[in-house]
Amino acid sequence: MNAPLRVILFLLLPLVFFVGCQSETETDTSQGPQYGDQPIEPLKPLYRLAVHPLHNPSKLSEAYQPLIDYLNQQITDVHFELEASRDYQVYEAKFRARDSEFLLPNPWQTLEAIKLGYHVIAMAGNAEDFKGLFIVRKDGGIKTPADLKGKVVSYPSRTALAACIMPQYYLHLHGIDVNRDIENRYVGSQESSIMNAYLGQSAAGATWPPPWRLFQRDHPNEAAELTVAWETPSLLNNSVMARDDVPASIRDSVRALILALDTTPEGQAILAGMETARFNAADDASYDAVRNYVAEFEKSVRPVEQK
Repeated sequence: MNAPLRVILFLLLPLVFFVGCQSETETDTSQGPQYGDQPIEPLKPLYRLAVHPLHNPSKLSEAYQPLIDYLNQQITDVHFELEASRDYQVYEAKFRARDSEFLLPNPWQTLEAIKLGYHVIAMAGNAEDFKGLFIVRKDGGIKTPADLKGKVVSYPSRTALAACIMPQYYLHLHGIDVNRDIENRYVGSQESSIMNAYLGQSAAGATWPPPWRLFQRDHPNEAAELTVAWETPSLLNNSVMARDDVPASIRDSVRALILALDTTPEGQAILAGMETARFNAADDASYDAVRNYVAEFEKSVRPVEQK
């Protein structure tokens, strides 16, 4: 082969390679739509139920996921999910950002959420069950509120109504200066508050009936060394709330389903897992009594939130 011909072939090789690659690419992309034997389901609208930290996230999921499953079975054109929070501060940040469509907050959080466009559609549990408990060791020597002076009292959070605000108001009414006579320790969860009392890290742990019943069930040996020293008067229970942009049909369907849970064996099993007797009818105005209670607490004891 003479030199000029070799030069021509050398120059043509890249062009041949490029044309071949282009042809292969066109073949790959010209195959058209890909078909399978499974239809593609359209995405369903998502609705999240954010439950305040009654328990740690694992136990909260165990207690409330059956309710979510039930709602998904009954309302099939949307999808419900449970949203847990590791502590009260994280939960309160979520509803202040209007992140979740449905809430199950405590009564003080209910008042805060009303300001942000959420509205009460039911009350979770009976009002009689919403009260503060003081858990102490049987061998701890705590007999009267005065015995707590100079000692530690544990609570889940500053904003826990039944497990902090109501117990602190109880102590105030029994002659304890909550801000000076005791050390208030906020430990993050109901179980932690009880465990602080069990371990002797606090002289009393504040909680409320559902977590105490659950603790007795899950930790019978530890619970046997504890007792309820005192309990506060009752107030309204936790609410169920819907954000103001949830379609009325979805909101009303959820309300109807939860209000009827106690009428069927399946619903009663769901309620039992949540340590809730039933859901009761309620609206925003139902929580006016809580607003008055909190106003008196803040006047007499301390601000609910730490600024």
